[in-house]
Amino acid sequence: MIIDSHAHLVAPPAFYGYRANLLASGGYYKGNPGVTDEALAKSAATNVATMDSVGTDVQLLCPRPFHQMQSEKPDRVVHWWIEANNDLIARTVAMHPNRFAGVAGLPVCAGSPVTDALPELDRAVNELGFVGVSLNPDPYEGRGNSPTLDQEYWHPLWERMVELDVPALIHSSGCNSGRESYSEHFITEESIAVLTLLRGEVFTKFPGLRIIVSHGGGSVPYQIGRWQAEVLAPNLGGDPNNTRFEVQLRQLYFDTVLHNPLSLELLFKTVGADRCLFGTEKPGSGSAINPDTGASFDDLKPVIEAMDFLSQSDRDLIFEGNARSVFPRLKIDG
Repeated sequence: MIIDSHAHLVAPPAFYGYRANLLASGGYYKGNPGVTDEALAKSAATNVATMDSVGTDVQLLCPRPFHQMQSEKPDRVVHWWIEANNDLIARTVAMHPNRFAGVAGLPVCAGSPVTDALPELDRAVNELGFVGVSLNPDPYEGRGNSPTLDQEYWHPLWERMVELDVPALIHSSGCNSGRESYSEHFITEESIAVLTLLRGEVFTKFPGLRIIVSHGGGSVPYQIGRWQAEVLAPNLGGDPNNTRFEVQLRQLYFDTVLHNPLSLELLFKTVGADRCLFGTEKPGSGSAINPDTGASFDDLKPVIEAMDFLSQSDRDLIFEGNARSVFPRLKIDG
């Protein structure tokens, strides 16, 4: 079975009209997304056809991150919008229960305690049947004020995730800094997430915590030499136990949303096949056609299958086994 662990909701245009109305009303009116079953079924069928075209059996769906607007005020606008996303994902899963599973957006709002997002986490897992969460590590969206993932701010979330036995996919949202596009910001925030999680005591305090870093871990695998040196350098605040960086890195999981064979090879050889989950983010920004191959950049299954340094057991882990271990609530049979 081919499980795509990084995919986003495909929604009818009317749904994004609801977002515009929430913003226009300034949070005074919740309203209704107004997405009919017929319109949603059409969008879901389009996504299933896309999956079939590249041999994907199951997608784990989360909200489209750059639409999450977690720095907007008042907070209730963010809560209403993310709740509506999760509801629409649940409806999509119900239409194709053997093809999709839900990964919840969390309404972590800039300047507000993370505990405000826990009721939606509980609802998504316990009522909607979701198997994980998508976590934006930068709710301020590029303004430089968000607590890093090793800070106590996040501890109540880590604790609840361990209790519920669900993982988080680290995936930043929009960017309002004026220095980066949202896509560039994804890589920045994923890199910061890796480094701060490993520098802190997160996995010591929450040993059951499972975290997947999207887009192959941002820049970290490419820049691994810098971090290997730093953790062994006392003058740079290196690890007191001299634990090598490449060993620390294996406390995390990574998806394969990289869109380049050389990048994928580097990831696999850096962290190991047993820490990588197949992901494509298809349909998304990688769906353009690669002029060198004639296939879309995000058609990654044949790319991974062609890597002769991977054993069949490695491929089995990447395509299915790791996803089932990291997302134990995923019950779709092969």
